[in-house]
Amino acid sequence: MKTADFDFDLPEDRIALRPAEPRDSARLLVVRDGDLADHVISDLPDFLRPGDALVFNDTRVIPARLSGVRERPNPVVGGPEGETLTVEVEATLHHRDAPDVWSAFMKPGKRIKPGDRIVFQTLSATVEAKHDDGLITLRFDLTGPALDDAIRDVGVMPLPPYIAAKRPEDDRDRSDYQTVFAEHDGSVAAPTAGLHFTPRLLDAIRAKGVTAHAVTLHVGAGTFLPVKADDTSEHKMHSEWGEVSPETAAALNAVHAAGGRIVCVGTTSLRLLESATTPEGEIRPFHGDTAIFITPGYRFRAADVLMTNFHLPKSTLFMLVSAFAGLDAMKAAYAHAVADGYRFYSYGDGSLLHRQPLT
Repeated sequence: MKTADFDFDLPEDRIALRPAEPRDSARLLVVRDGDLADHVISDLPDFLRPGDALVFNDTRVIPARLSGVRERPNPVVGGPEGETLTVEVEATLHHRDAPDVWSAFMKPGKRIKPGDRIVFQTLSATVEAKHDDGLITLRFDLTGPALDDAIRDVGVMPLPPYIAAKRPEDDRDRSDYQTVFAEHDGSVAAPTAGLHFTPRLLDAIRAKGVTAHAVTLHVGAGTFLPVKADDTSEHKMHSEWGEVSPETAAALNAVHAAGGRIVCVGTTSLRLLESATTPEGEIRPFHGDTAIFITPGYRFRAADVLMTNFHLPKSTLFMLVSAFAGLDAMKAAYAHAVADGYRFYSYGDGSLLHRQPLT
C-alpha cells in the first residue's frame, strides 16, 4: 500500500501537551463495526466482559535523552598541540545491545564518526559504529547498574518530538510520562495507552471479572521516526526487545480457550503478543527482539480488542490500527475525533477499537 493512503489532516491545536487530570478523565472513542461512540476512559469497564483478559506493558521509561559534546583531536597539521575540537551533540538511546552498549539516534549525526569520544557531563562513551538505518553504536565507560544510575543522573525524559518542539521537559514529565504499570527499566518512549490508567480504574476492571496480565516491550526511539518510503512494503522497522513469560502465555491461552477476549492496552503489548503467537493462535513464551510491522491485510492471531491513543498521520501506528479496525473505519474515527476536539498523541485521549471481522 502507499504511505499516502494513511495521511489525514490534523490541526496543531489538537496535540496534547499535558495529560488529563485525573488520568482516567480523558476521552475514549469506542469504534465497533463502523459505529462511533463518545465516552471517557473511566467508562472502560462497561465495554469489558467477565472472563476477558487485559494485557498491559510494564516497561518503565528511562531518561534516555542525553546532551553532551563530541571530542576529537584537531586533525590540522601544525595546529595547537593537544587541541581538541568539540561539537555539541544530543543522543536519544534506542536499544540496549550489551551491558555497556546502547544504539542511539544522534544529532547532528553527520558530524559523528567511529572512534569519536562523546562526553555527557559525567558520563562518557566511544562511538563504535554508524549504521545505514541512522543508528549509532555507543560503548560507554560504565556498565550494568552503574551505567543505569549514570543515565538517570544526566538524562532527561525523552518527550516525543511533537511535544518537545512546543515546550521543554520538566519535573512533571518524570511522573506524567510513566504508567502505573511501570516496573522494568528500558523504554525510551512511554506505552501511552497505559498512561490513562489509575488504581481506581484497575479496581473497577477487576470487579468486572476481568484479569490483568503484564508483558514487557522496551519501546525504542524508532517509534517516532517518520515513514519515508512511498510504499509501505519498503519501510524497515527498528527492533525492540520484549518478553512474554510462560505463565502469561498459558493464562492468555486459557482465556481464549474459555471464550474470553484478549484486550491489549496499547500497540506495544499488541505487537509483542502477535510476535509471540503462532499462525494457529497459540501464544508462546517470548524473549528477544521483534520488528513486526503490521499493515492492512495482516491476520491477527491474539488480540481481540485494542485500547490505544490517536497516532501520527502516515505513521506505522496508524497503519497498525487501520489493519486492526479497517482503514475506512479509522479514517472516519479520526475525522470525528478532530472535528469533536479529541486530544492527540502521547498525552492525548484514547480509543477502544474492536477488531474488524475476518473476510
